[in-house]
Formats: sequence, C-alpha cells, structure tokens
Amino acid sequence: MPPQPLPARTRVLLVTRNFPPLLGGMERLNWHLAAELGKRHPMHVIAPAGAAAQAPTGVTVEEVPLKPLWRFVLAAGWRAFRAARRDRPAVVLAGSGLTAPLAWLAARCAGARAVAYVHGLDITVPHALYRRLWLPALRRVDAVIANSHATAALAAQAGIAPQRIHIVHPGVQLPPASPAARPTPSAHAFRAAHGLGDAPLLLSVGRLTARKGLREFVTEVLPRIAAERPDVRLLVIGDAPANALYGQAQTPAAIQSAAAVAGVAQHVIFLGKVSEEELAAAYQAAQVHAFPIRALPNDPEGFGMVAIEAAVHGLPTVAYAAGGVVDAVAHGQSGSLVPPGDAAAFADAVLQLLAKPLDEAGIHAFARGFAWEAFGERVERVLGAGT
Repeated sequence: MPPQPLPARTRVLLVTRNFPPLLGGMERLNWHLAAELGKRHPMHVIAPAGAAAQAPTGVTVEEVPLKPLWRFVLAAGWRAFRAARRDRPAVVLAGSGLTAPLAWLAARCAGARAVAYVHGLDITVPHALYRRLWLPALRRVDAVIANSHATAALAAQAGIAPQRIHIVHPGVQLPPASPAARPTPSAHAFRAAHGLGDAPLLLSVGRLTARKGLREFVTEVLPRIAAERPDVRLLVIGDAPANALYGQAQTPAAIQSAAAVAGVAQHVIFLGKVSEEELAAAYQAAQVHAFPIRALPNDPEGFGMVAIEAAVHGLPTVAYAAGGVVDAVAHGQSGSLVPPGDAAAFADAVLQLLAKPLDEAGIHAFARGFAWEAFGERVERVLGAGT
C-alpha cells in the first residue's frame, strides 16, 4: 500500500537557511515547500531575517540571523526547540542537510518525525566538522528526501539506510494558461532592448560557480559553435554566489577573460541579476539553454532546476549528463544530454537544435510533470509515512 498523505491540519515545522529574500533554486524550493504544505496544514517556518515579509499566505515565520553561520545554527536550533515544545508538530522538516541536526533534535523534543530534504552537496561537502556532526544526523532522521536519483545514490553511499530515502524532484511554476507560441512579444522587446537582432541566442542562467562550468564552456565549446554560426551570442544571467556555504566562484571577469583568450569575447553578454519578468523574456528570446555542468569531486549538481524552468518556456537544454541533471533533461524531448566533458558533442548538440528545434509541445509536456502542486503532494506522502 503506497504511503498516505498527512492527516488534515497536522502541524509541520520547517527549519531552513534557504528562504526568500535570498535568491536561488533552494530558496524557491523551500518557499514552495512551505506554501504547498501550508495549504493543508498549520505551517511554521524558522528562516533567516527578512523571510517573514516573503512568507506564503497562512504560513508563520520566525526569523533568525543569517550570518555568521554559527550564529544562525545556534539561533535556529534554539527557536526550533522552543517551537517544537510549544506547538507539538507531527513532523519537523529540514530544508537542507545543514539544518538536519536541528530538525532531528527538535523532533525528539516533540515526539515528532524528523525529515530532511537534501541536495547533492548536502551529502558530499568536504568539511571535517560537517562530516563528523551533520552526516550522522542525516543517518538518524526518519526520512531523507533526495532531489534526484543521483543525490539518492550519494545518500546511500554516505550510510543512510536505503529504505529511508525517497526521491522527490523539485517543482516549477507553470503558467496560468497555455504557453504562448515562441517568440512572444516580450521576447522581441527583450532582443531589441539588448541589441540582439535576429542572432541565434544561447542562454546561461544561475550562480557562477566552478561546477556550472561556464568558463570552460566559453573556452572549449563556444568557439566551435561560433565557427559554424558566427553571429551566435551567449547571454549570461546570474552572478557569483554571495551566501553559498561551499563552491568555488567563477567571476564574470574571469569568464570574460577566458572568452577573450579563446577569441569569442564579442559573443558573450553578461546581464547579472535580473527581474523575474526579464528572465522570462530571456527564456522566450533564446533558442538553446546551455547547461555545461562539470562533474567535480565533492561538488555534485544535485538536480538542475534551471533546465525545468527553461522547459516551462519551451526552451530546450543542452547539458553534460552529470549528477542530477539526467533527471532534469529528457533527452530528445526537452533537450540533449551529452557525455561529460565532451566539448565537441556539446557544440554539435547546440548546432543541431539551432538548425532543427525540438517540438515545443513535447518540451512543455515534460515540464508539466514538475508542477509545484505535484511536488507538494509527493512530499506530503513522504511526511505521512509513519504518522
């Protein structure tokens, strides 16, 4: 018999360092986690300063300092303990591996289940104290929700009992109506505003870290594409991470310098951080989302949410088949997966999509399977198992 949802009006406590107003995929995930569970249950969240103003309707938030890290851990742990004793939640949920020990301790105080949602780096981060204190907590929680099959495999390798591991992919916001045909008027306006004309446009979205591989892309892949399509442009949206706990940054200056050495500097455009509206317009204006993830030791790509967000807008992704990205791209339907590190295969896949785009209906159909509503239902079934 499959796991059943939590009984209605069951109290849930979420403890997380990743929540708006901080920006990023983990922050969006935790916001929607609270929003979806909050539709059916009293939902209380402990999160960094500024989170209360961003809380979903009906969700209460207690704020703690974001930095320094030790202060966040101590303050969040104390607030979680108090909330667990006061509210007696049935489930205490950690929004990442970082807060798993806090969720486990709070759950023990309340006689509740402890559950942690983990991303790839939550398992592999090579920090001695983390591995000594945090990984044992992940082994003790009642359930671990992994964001991909790759993360689930890492969790099992780290000693987490396989029967406690569940896979729930992150969700995505679907448009309220049927997607408009590409390119949309906003796409035309975006191209005009940035002087792109009719140039074939590749798009890169996300934090600029070594794992994302953008410097290697402009050195190894972009010159091959530009040789065949001299008018191609690579538009980069995002910046070096400010609050990441681990991961080496690749600055725009370093990427631009690498592009100059490779002779493709004129093909690269940096926009930095943009509004949600402008990001949507960029997805609509582009022809290919380039996702050159690198398979780095102790720094895996847990899922690759940006590939799903691109698919929502009918934009195909070309990616190296590394880590959890293989769960986020349906080869031949929402894009192409190529062998990790094979720059020639990556360039060929991009050129093929520029010459013969994929069917947008198939891309949209793939994206619909990741709706936030479905994500909430799947998480709730994991939380309900054993309550």
